Amino acid sequence: MPPIVLAPLVTVAVDIVAWGVFHAATGYAVHRLPVSRLEHDTSLLRLRSFERSGRLYERIRIRAWKDRLPEAGAFFAGGVSKRHLPGRDAASLDRFVVETRRAEYGHWSAMACGPLFVLWNPPVVAMVMIVYGVVVNAPFIVIQRYNRARVTRLVARRTSRSSEDDRPASSKPPRRDGDSNGSNIP
Repeated sequence: MPPIVLAPLVTVAVDIVAWGVFHAATGYAVHRLPVSRLEHDTSLLRLRSFERSGRLYERIRIRAWKDRLPEAGAFFAGGVSKRHLPGRDAASLDRFVVETRRAEYGHWSAMACGPLFVLWNPPVVAMVMIVYGVVVNAPFIVIQRYNRARVTRLVARRTSRSSEDDRPASSKPPRRDGDSNGSNIP
């Protein structure tokens, strides 16, 4: 028996409102986090080796469904939508990565509210609410991790290319573009 006993219809109404409040409150809380707190992955956000730099998510066809889910990054004033990259320069890509961390924290936080449903729901319904929290938030977490991995790979490639361009010509590997008459035949 839950500590708070409500009539069945009231319980349904409270569950609906509670999820709305939890999502809005956690979204607002992470919206207020300073960028400096989001500049690096924490143990929760760090990509794991099994994710293979986000390529794991391509096995679940993430590209086919990720754009069909709502994106609420700009819901609060000053927020940033993650629907499109804000730019291709290093600063814009770094900011995009920060915003994926913010969004991921928001969804982890909303999901973490699930156990609160045991306070007013019978055990079976509370478990359904916890599962609901996981099912609703997990796809968004996956999208943020996938996008962060992709952008991080892009930044790493650019950094690698720019460091290669900065090397003296004598230390660069020989170009294999063909001979001087334009032929690509070795």
